Amino acid sequence: RLTWVKQPATGRWTERSETAFYVCQIPLSAADFAKAVRAHWTVENRNHHVRDVTLGEDHSRIRIPPGPFTRIRSFALNILRANGVRNVAQARYATALNPDKLFDYAGS
Repeated sequence: RLTWVKQPATGRWTERSETAFYVCQIPLSAADFAKAVRAHWTVENRNHHVRDVTLGEDHSRIRIPPGPFTRIRSFALNILRANGVRNVAQARYATALNPDKLFDYAGS
């Protein structure tokens, strides 16, 4: 895959090529394997990235026990997704401006 890397010293972007290796236990066609890889990244982008960036899970200072707070974040994300929210950051911002918006999510 082709990627671009920004050099901090110069601010210039340089091209870089990367090779990714995937391991699979069952034989798959190229098309099926591509679907599996894309499905993995869908989970990463829709769940883990949102929890890390928008919900600040990586910056959380809760160390003992982190489990209940992780489940609360997952619960909140599930409620937003069940209500058709596609942009979690925007929904958080809109709810912060108008806390009554929380009641809109209670109906589903």
